[in-house]
Order: sequence, then C-alpha cells, then structure tokens
Amino acid sequence: MELAALALWCFLVALSGGLAGLVLGNIRLPVVLLLASSPAAGGGTNIAISGVAAATASVAHLRAGRVNWRLFGWMAPPSIAGALAGGYVSGVIPESALLLAIAGVLIYSGIDLMRWTPPTRGVDSSAAPPPDPPLDIRAAVLSGAVIGLLGGLVGLILGTLRVPALLKLVGESPARAVGTNLTVGVCVGVAGAIGHLPSAAPDLDLLAVGAVASVPGALLGARLTGRLSEQQLVRAIAVVLVVAGGAAAVQALI
Repeated sequence: MELAALALWCFLVALSGGLAGLVLGNIRLPVVLLLASSPAAGGGTNIAISGVAAATASVAHLRAGRVNWRLFGWMAPPSIAGALAGGYVSGVIPESALLLAIAGVLIYSGIDLMRWTPPTRGVDSSAAPPPDPPLDIRAAVLSGAVIGLLGGLVGLILGTLRVPALLKLVGESPARAVGTNLTVGVCVGVAGAIGHLPSAAPDLDLLAVGAVASVPGALLGARLTGRLSEQQLVRAIAVVLVVAGGAAAVQALI
C-alpha cells in the first residue's frame, strides 16, 4: 500500500511538473523521506527520481524545439559542479534553514511571475517580428551554479528556482525556459545522486517505483505545455511555485 501511494503521488507530481517545466521534487520529497531508510538515502532517492522525471518530460520539449542548446551549454556545467558539491557536503548545513530560504524565494518568485506580461508586439502584421532580446549568459552561469549547489544540499533539482531565473534574470522566453530547465535538470539529478553516494545509497525499491510512475505523468504534462499561451504558461508556473514554496516551508518546520 505504501509503494502504491508513492507511485500515485509521483505520477501526479510529474504530471503537474511536466506541464510547467518543473520536476517539483520538493513536493515529492516528504513522501520519499517518510518511506526511506534514512534522510540521506531519501534525498538521494528523490533527486534520482527527479532526474528520471526531467529526462522524460524533456523528450516532448526536445521534439517541439523548446530547448535553447546554447544556453544549456552555458548553464549545465556550473549546475553539475554545484550539485556535486552540494550532495557531498549535504550533512554540514542545517536542512531546515536551507528549505526555509528556498521556500521564501519560491513564494516571492511565484508572486512576482503572476505580474508578468508578454512583450508588446507591433500591430503591423506585415512587419518582420522583432529579434529576440539578448540573453544574460553571466546570469545563467551564476544562477546555475548557485541553484545546483542548493539542490545538491537538500536532494532537489530545484527547477522551481531555475525557471524564474531563466525568465527574469537570463531573459529567456517562457516555452524555451521550460524545455531548457528540464534538460539542465537531468544533469543536476544525475550529479546530485552521485554526490549523495558517499553518505548513503538511494533506496532502490523506492527509486524504481517512483521513477516508473513518474514517466507517464511527465510525458502527459509536457504534451500539455504547448497548448497554453505564454501568459497562461507563466501563470501556471507562478501558481506551482507558490504551492511548492508552501510545501517547502511546511517541510522545514515539521
């Protein structure tokens, strides 16, 4: 019964996350920790499940051309390095303090994104579309490293922080931010799981159940992404961020 409940929860989390380009490991984490053999094993198991969910959801985004590979090339390496370092020192910093800080950033980011509006388009339909604004590569590198480090520390991919960074700091469009975030998240999930190995190996039974249940949910959610307008997609991301922030705060306080 416990494994069945975990499977259902992982499916629902992956479905919501695939839609918004997020893995939502912080919402899955309390259930995994409840069933895991130890907190360290639970963190490693959760970030590994997140990697599988991100890889699955990224397939649909890859096919739809919603991945900025140049941005991925700049953001993935520092994210991997940060996740490896965070996983290695995960027992040094109090997890509750980190989760409270992350919760505050998530809730603020969600509320801030609710005020987001699409760029103004010209009314002349015959005119050529304006060029995409330049991306802030330095912000991508720095935010990737910091978010990777935080994620490795608490056993999360933290796409919930990376998407707002891609939208607000880097300047990426919503659809491509969703796809790029998930591809970077795959790398962070693998690196974070490896970083946790010295402290505790993942629980293989929980990892197998969570990963298998997450695959159909992530695929279905990613396919729904293309049916939303930019405004609707950002609003959906904003709502998920606020909910995820609340979940992280509750987890830190219990």
